Amino acid sequence: MGRVRLHSEGPVATIVLDRPDKQNVFTPEMLHELDEHLRTVRGSADTRVLVIRGAGERAFCAGADIERFAGLRPLEMWRDWTTLGHDVFERVARLRQPVIAVVHGNAFGGGLELALAADFRVIAEDAKVGLPEAGLGTVPGWGGTERLVDVIGRARTKELVLARKIINGVVAERWGLATACAPADGLDDAVTELTESLLAGAPIAVEVSKQLIDAAADGAPSRVLEPLASAVTAATADLAEGVAAFRERRAPAFQGH
Repeated sequence: MGRVRLHSEGPVATIVLDRPDKQNVFTPEMLHELDEHLRTVRGSADTRVLVIRGAGERAFCAGADIERFAGLRPLEMWRDWTTLGHDVFERVARLRQPVIAVVHGNAFGGGLELALAADFRVIAEDAKVGLPEAGLGTVPGWGGTERLVDVIGRARTKELVLARKIINGVVAERWGLATACAPADGLDDAVTELTESLLAGAPIAVEVSKQLIDAAADGAPSRVLEPLASAVTAATADLAEGVAAFRERRAPAFQGH
């Protein structure tokens, strides 16, 4: 059935899709387990960054387990499969902490859609990503047609979905799909660099800023939300620490309150 593991080291939590013999393809059980881990991360006051990885050397995640959905009846496909994936990936996207997807090997279908739900995608140069569902007689079902348009635009999305184009990490970075691209043996260094940058910011300010950006992307007016968010951060000890550190020309020591 596969497993989804969660472990934490200080302020960084890591979720690992652990079904390497099947390129970490999703089963319903894995989706439920991922959902439970996301709830744990969301409720943790200590976790400031979430990293999502795939186990093994072959894939981040090659999508959904075809054998598990090929025989579903229409109502089961709607109720028990596509809706479940949407709910879980939306939880990834709406997590208050920043989320980094670390993509190596193959990231197809639901695997790419999971990466798209993250805030950042660090992709290996030789990784292969795409949405090949039309070649199976179906369509992307876990948010790919919406999130991919937001990231790379309509025309490029049609290349990946309609023409089933598979691209590597270098092209993904050029198209804006990858936040960062690195050789496979430098992938962890790129993730560490990004993680350290995120951790260097004031925790509350980083999380509130993420919500502001997402709200703006959904059409909410910044002229309303930014003053309210500024009032929230003005009440934190981190703002006082940040101002003091600026005046004293030292690195701030944020506490997240």
